[in-house]
Formats: sequence, C-alpha cells, structure tokens
Amino acid sequence: MENGVETTGDVGLDSAIKQWLEFDQNAKTAARVREMVKDGALDELRKCFGARMEFGTAGLRAAMGPGVSRMNDLTIIQTTQGFCRYLERCFADLKERGVVVGFDAREHTASGGSSKRFASLAAAVFTSRGVPVYLFSAFTPTPYVPFTVSHLGLCAGIMVTASHNPKQDNGYKVYWENGAQIIPPHDKGIAAAIEESLKPWPESWDTNTASKSPLLKDPYQDVHREYLQAIQQHCLHRELNKCSEVKIVHTSVHGVGHVFVQAAFKAFDLKAPYAVEEQKDPDPEFPTVEYPNPEEGAGVLNLSFALADREGATVVLANDPDADRLAIAEKQPSGEWRVFSGNELGALLGWWVFQCWKQQQKGDSKAAVKDVYMLASTVSSKILRAIALKEGFHFEETLTGFKWMGNRAKQLLDQGKTVLFAFEEAIGYMCSPAVLDKDGVSAAAIAGELISYLATKSSSLSQQLKAIYDEYGYHITKNSYFICHDQNTIKQLFDRLRNYEGENSYPKGCQGFAISAVRDLTTGYDSNQPDNKAILPTSKSSQMITFTFANGGVATMRTSGTEPKIKYYTELCAAPGNSDLTQLNAELDNLVDAIVENFFQPEKNNLTPKPDS
Repeated sequence: MENGVETTGDVGLDSAIKQWLEFDQNAKTAARVREMVKDGALDELRKCFGARMEFGTAGLRAAMGPGVSRMNDLTIIQTTQGFCRYLERCFADLKERGVVVGFDAREHTASGGSSKRFASLAAAVFTSRGVPVYLFSAFTPTPYVPFTVSHLGLCAGIMVTASHNPKQDNGYKVYWENGAQIIPPHDKGIAAAIEESLKPWPESWDTNTASKSPLLKDPYQDVHREYLQAIQQHCLHRELNKCSEVKIVHTSVHGVGHVFVQAAFKAFDLKAPYAVEEQKDPDPEFPTVEYPNPEEGAGVLNLSFALADREGATVVLANDPDADRLAIAEKQPSGEWRVFSGNELGALLGWWVFQCWKQQQKGDSKAAVKDVYMLASTVSSKILRAIALKEGFHFEETLTGFKWMGNRAKQLLDQGKTVLFAFEEAIGYMCSPAVLDKDGVSAAAIAGELISYLATKSSSLSQQLKAIYDEYGYHITKNSYFICHDQNTIKQLFDRLRNYEGENSYPKGCQGFAISAVRDLTTGYDSNQPDNKAILPTSKSSQMITFTFANGGVATMRTSGTEPKIKYYTELCAAPGNSDLTQLNAELDNLVDAIVENFFQPEKNNLTPKPDS
C-alpha cells in the first residue's frame, strides 16, 4: 500500500495511477480508480491508463470515465492547458481576441462528466491565463462554434461533442483562427504542449471563480441572431416559401438540433416542420435509437416515418445529435420511404446551390462562373465534377474530412473566389461560407426551400435527382468495409498492391477491368501527374490508394483512423445519355466483386466483411 492506495504490482501502471490520484479532484473518477485498484481489476485499469488519448486533427474522442485514455475533468484540463500554451506561442494578441467554447448535451452520471461541465473547465483554464472566453450558456449545434470564430475574429474555438458516437463517448473538437478545423502541423504542436502541461494549474479546477470573471462572456443570443441573419443570404424564394403547402418532418435524434432548425425554417419563412416528439429534446441516453446516427437510415428514422404517415408529410429531415450533418428521406409513390445517400444529397444540394447562384447573377454569368468553386472529399461522388465540366465552374477534390475542405475553402475565399458548396459522402454539407465546416442547420433550411420549389414544379427530390443524372451522367456508388485487427495483414495487403508485378509497380487491371490511373496518398505517387507526384497532401501513417478504371469506375481503398477497418469507396461515372441503370449497377457490382476478390483477398487475409453486407 502506498499513500493509502493499494498497488497493482505493475510498476508503470502504479506510477500512472499515483500521478492520477495526485492530480484528480473529481470525487467520482478518483473513487472509481481506487475501487478498481482494490478489486485488482487489472484489465480495466490498463484500458484506462495504458495510453493517453491521442490528440489529432479531429481533437479528441473517447468514452467518458476515469484515466488518461478517457474523457474526464482531468484530461479536459490537461488538454486545454496544452492548447492554451500552444495558442500563447502562436498569437501575441490572444488576450485581446480570445476563444469560443461550445458544448452539446452529453452526460455521464457515473463519472460526473458532461459536455457542459467539460466546457466550463476549459473556460476556467483560459480565463486563469487572462484569455477572454466566449462560453455559450446553453447547448448549441457544432457549426455555431466555427461561425463564432469567424464572426468575432477569435484565435480559436473548442466544441465539446462526440457528434453521432454512442452515448458513453464525448469529444473535444478544435477550430483555428480561420474558422476551419485544425490541420497539421497544429495537431502535433498541441499534442506536444499537452504533454508539457499535465499538472493542473491551481485555478483550472475553479469553475466558480471563472464563472464570475469579467473575461467570460455569453455569445448565445448575439450569435444565434447573427447566424440566422447570415444564412438568409441563401434564401432566394421567400414568397414561394410563405405559400408552400409541403409538409416536412424533422428529427434531432435526441440531440441539440430542434430549436435551431425550427428557427432556421422561420428565418426562411418556411412552415415549421413537424417535430418528432419522442426525439426533439436533448437526451444523453438516446433512448429510442441503438445508435444516434442518421446515416444508419431506416432504424433511426422509424419514428419520423410514422409521424410523416400520420400527418401526410412526404419528406423527413434528420440531424445527428450535434446538428452538423443532415439525412433526408422522401416518400415514394409506392408508399415506401427512400433514404438518400450522402452522395445523392450532394448532387441535389450542389445542383440547387448552383441554380440559386445563377439566378442571382445580374449580368454575364459566363464570366463570373470562372471564379466559382465547389469542393468534395476524394472518397465522395464525382457528380460535382461532371456538373462543373458542363457549367464552367471549378471543382476540386480534397483529402477526406471537412478539415481539408474548410481550410481549402478559406484559401479560395481569401483569393476573392466564390465557394458555393462542399460535401462529403458521410452526409456532411457546407452550403454557406459563413461556416467553414459541415452544417446541418443551414443545410436543412436550404433543403426545405429546394423541396418547396420543386413542389411548385410538381416535382420531387427523387425526380430531380433523376433529372440531374440524365443531364450530367449517372453516378452510382457502392461503399463498404472489411474488419481487420491485424496491422501486419493490412500492411501486407497494401504492399502487395504497390509491388503487384514486380517492385514499385501497381496493377494494370483487375479481372478484365483495365486500370487507367493510380494515386497513392500514402507514398505520394500519382500516375496522372507529369512528374508522378500527387498534388494532395500525403500521409505515411495511413493507407490510401485510388484506382481509376477505363470504364469510368473509380475505387479508393483506405484504412480508418479510428476503427479496425479497411474501407472501400467505389463509383461508376457514366457519360450523359447512358441511363440503363440495370446495366450500370450490374457493371459496378462486377467491378466491386473483382476488387474484393483480387485486391482484398478476404479469405487469404482473414478479413471479416461488414455485418449484414
């Protein structure tokens, strides 16, 4: 026994636990650690203290509970102290400009952790160093934080949220002064500063004093008003909206979205959507869904479909719990509900935003269109590329994740360009440059206006999607993954593709499908570039190879940064006029089968397919 605490017999573990109990002032997490030591729960202790959460470009995300690998009061304080130190080095005017802190509605009773509590601790750290903090007094959607950074010219923003993760998780998401999520090298700089700042500063725990500090301001009312004002620049059919008879259902899936989507609809003069009563208020237990992720489709949307059927509504809008993503479903003439994929919604919203832009051009839109840009992540549909080719605007791909699209959008805006739209296949959309991140609130209002507009033309989202594909060419996608826990197997699988027909040679075909180009963002190789060097940033720490096929197919194989998965994203881009969907789907299925059999080799590599795939 040491300092009243029994030892585990593992010297490294005992040292980590001793330091933890010395630093932790949360009675619940400290008591839980002592209890685990007393019970000899070595496996659980090793999970809690084995490795510190890694701070990356997405910040932190982990389960709430005790220990360095969990989200709790102490790890929030340590992270914020490191972040504060890093900002002090980067910004001479940090104490004039300050930071913003927002939070969702997550709670974890067992450890005393909650998003609101974590946000108030983060604020206490900053105010103790003389830094002004704009701390929201109530939960907000994630997009409100980047909006506030840009709107008030702050140095940084923090959003405490785990988005659509399971209920036990929480997260810590960071924005830079440009209003976009951080990209390298800031993640490494912040991670190093955290390691230098593990001992809590005395004032870091004192949320009471911080709450009375003149440095603490509540931006809620001002930001809510200014945000609604900013998104109204995208409302171009107000009179039509006022008269619309379209009925829409909205669910916030037990998250924060309800109040804000209702307000956004009102700002657009759209009739208030019907709210799913059982899911409209924030509830950290997410009682009606297995996973609070609208990407899961029908399972999460069943209550919405039932309400829509009762009210005679034809469209369902669903936000994830922090309201930065948007799913949409539409009732078909058959009575079935069609849940649109992220790529299909990217096509619809991208088309609509461009139509609205054209409508606003008083003079020659042909000249102005040369400064217009749309962005998508490299694993998302290439439909915007097809629209851009025909309409004359620019389309750019970025690496996966809105951190890349947000930063690229800001670069373009600073050059005087117009960035109309950006999207990723994981139902994330940036429909307004007011927020340089995905935003499910503005996307919901803009979708509401699109739906109302189509109704006046006796059309629907499904019919308009078909019209887009008829005009610009069908783009059909098929995405899935394999589970693999063995890092060596993953490495061997990708190394084989890089040395397919001898050293440093990639496949030239796949079971009869000719390959016309290869891009490897792990090594930096791109056969489409004159010097064979990829333009997009490369990363040796993750695997990612894209094959372009002669038949218009594109396939990307990549590892997941957060899960033991090898993902694949495939798309068949058909020329306009080729609308034989049966034949196109069969061709894509055959291509996927060939890739799985020849490149993944699931039996040989002992890969587990996606459940229910």
